[in-house]
Amino acid sequence: MRRYPPIADHGLVGDLQTAALISSDGVVDWFCAPRFDSPSLFAALLDHERGGHFAVTVDGADVTTRQLYLADTAVLITRFLTPGGVGEVVDFMPVERPETATDRHRLVRVMRVTRGRVRFALACRPRFDYGRAVHRLDLHPGIAHFSGPGTDAFLRSAGPVTLQRDGEDVRGAVELGHGERAAVVLTVCATGAEPPAPPTAESLRADFDGTRGFWYRWLRRSRYRGRWQDTVNRSAITLKLLTYAPTGAPVAAATAGLPEQPGGERNWDYRYTWVRDASLSMQALLGLGFTDEALAFRHWLGERVRDGRTVTGEPLQIMYRIDGDPHLDEETLDHLEGYRGSAPVRVGNGAAGQLQLDIYGEAVHALTRTDDLVHGAGYDGWLGLAKLLDWLTENWDRPDEGIWETRGGRQDFTYSRLMCWTAFDRGIRLARDFARPADLSGWTAARDAILRQVMERGWSRQREAFVQHYGSEVLDASLLLMPAVGFITPRDPRWLSTLDAMERELVSDSLVYRYDPAASPDGLLGSEGTFSLCSFLYVDALARAGRVDQARYAFDKMLTYANHVGLFAEEIGPTGEQLGNFPQAFTHLALIGSALALDEELARTQR
Repeated sequence: MRRYPPIADHGLVGDLQTAALISSDGVVDWFCAPRFDSPSLFAALLDHERGGHFAVTVDGADVTTRQLYLADTAVLITRFLTPGGVGEVVDFMPVERPETATDRHRLVRVMRVTRGRVRFALACRPRFDYGRAVHRLDLHPGIAHFSGPGTDAFLRSAGPVTLQRDGEDVRGAVELGHGERAAVVLTVCATGAEPPAPPTAESLRADFDGTRGFWYRWLRRSRYRGRWQDTVNRSAITLKLLTYAPTGAPVAAATAGLPEQPGGERNWDYRYTWVRDASLSMQALLGLGFTDEALAFRHWLGERVRDGRTVTGEPLQIMYRIDGDPHLDEETLDHLEGYRGSAPVRVGNGAAGQLQLDIYGEAVHALTRTDDLVHGAGYDGWLGLAKLLDWLTENWDRPDEGIWETRGGRQDFTYSRLMCWTAFDRGIRLARDFARPADLSGWTAARDAILRQVMERGWSRQREAFVQHYGSEVLDASLLLMPAVGFITPRDPRWLSTLDAMERELVSDSLVYRYDPAASPDGLLGSEGTFSLCSFLYVDALARAGRVDQARYAFDKMLTYANHVGLFAEEIGPTGEQLGNFPQAFTHLALIGSALALDEELARTQR
């Protein structure tokens, strides 16, 4: 077992309430239960010694591994090629009534041999509550019971698997020949819950067929038939895996604490629902035809607007827990060394208290993307939206922390103004289309004032480009969304010169930095890689600007940075390594958007 495999050397499995990262060595390095934002049971990615892991590997020297997804599913297969034979571990989490929140979750790990003979070894070393809590093991034939604070974990075996005590942990082994199978099933549940029934060949087959069938049925709802079918499908499945089905709230990523720079301090907890990220995720899925997910998120977002509970006193805050709880107190886990020594390890997120005015644009755009706000949410839903926009008319012209959650002080960020303009623009359109009561004069005045202000103060005559915030000369890749939201036409001279300036300064071989931290200090030490969201937004902007050949080349090059199973983290490092929390919803939603934009432009030009 490698001490710290590369971040990208993992696949993701999940049941739409939580998820696990499994390395290409067959090791579960990250798993939280019962929800994405619960404390971890396995967190070896954050501390090899203290974090805990669940390994199903193959003994012996000269073992080569390969990992892949069963096509169009979230079933992960890790293959072990040895001199004596070929073995596989098939990992999946059964999807059972995902819209009903439960504290019982299962990870199924099936071992099988396709050629020769292979000896599998397993080690289950849970570490409850981020490794802060001790646990007790009760071991009986075929079942290991790990008792932690408020949580039980049961490991049950099927087939000739021997489980042995290793302190308060379990190890085991099994040798299988061609066509033979065995399995272990980890069930996590609340303390005192009924132990799981022993798995059988029939129950394992039913679980596999049910899980595979779920994903096949779900993906059939996609209407995407473009040039990058497999890639877009994988991104769609990833966004679905990162969505908490009981509430419809997507998380930004499955992990916490993975660094933007190894050894650096930019290590955040992304297991929460950002209004911005989630709104854009649902727009991406809606673009593929997944309307149920979009409606579920809009219901969740509408509840946040109506509820009004925030830690800031504003109508919305930038992020929430997946159940809508606004409290995300940030703490440092000093007992964990961090991924490859990247301390501090943080859980919770102190940025929840920041003012980021752009979220109102993403939220209103998400709520008004189709007519369901009027027809589904009714009059009360409209009043909630109107109240939000009335508040924004008095507050849009405030300095804030901006989209990148900088901790270097508030500024008049151009992107924040851009998205406030979007909020008013979408609200005005809906009010007019459906004759709903609204302060149209106030909203229109605010919309027009923002546009004039951005054109006058967000535009640098020296740079011939829109800049990060007023009074600066710093470029910012978030502004690649300007034409996408309709603020400016994609071939406007000001926009084309901005695109050219970004290409000269922020683009490195198709990879895009979000901004230059040296030119615009963000209050944090260290540097970062190129931001994959921005790289795909760049493709979108190029396509809209008519630079189709350049856009397609940049898109195809970006796809080469995906990991071995098509997943992306947040950033790409100097030598092409993936950095940051993983997999990242921002990256995958932007991939889908750029693929759709490219397909549209290629079809229009008949290329």
